[in-house]
Amino acid sequence: MQIASSLQQANASSFPTQSIAPTARRHRTLECPEAIKQLVKPIQLWLDAVEIDDPEAARLLYKIIPGQCPFERDINLFGRTILSIPPLCKLNPFYDQLVSVRFRAMCYLVDECGESLENLD
Repeated sequence: MQIASSLQQANASSFPTQSIAPTARRHRTLECPEAIKQLVKPIQLWLDAVEIDDPEAARLLYKIIPGQCPFERDINLFGRTILSIPPLCKLNPFYDQLVSVRFRAMCYLVDECGESLENLD
């Protein structure tokens, strides 16, 4: 009993609880503050409600919205990759809505206008 209490005192004095906290914080995911979510939500809803009904507008939207993340890059030096930049598009709060608009524009052009995907690119 006396050994157990002396071990508890030694552990409490030699291992501060603050040293454990940073490891717990390391695995948390980043979340947007609620105020930012409230500001972004109306624009996301507007983008979700965009209807594609004009072939020229559909072609423009299909061409200006990239099909894959344009920020993803591999930096090569003498044939070896020295730096790889990950796709940062997921940080954009409108990414999913913009991809959806591009997809709807593509579907409109193919289904309604009878255009081929080879002609669009």
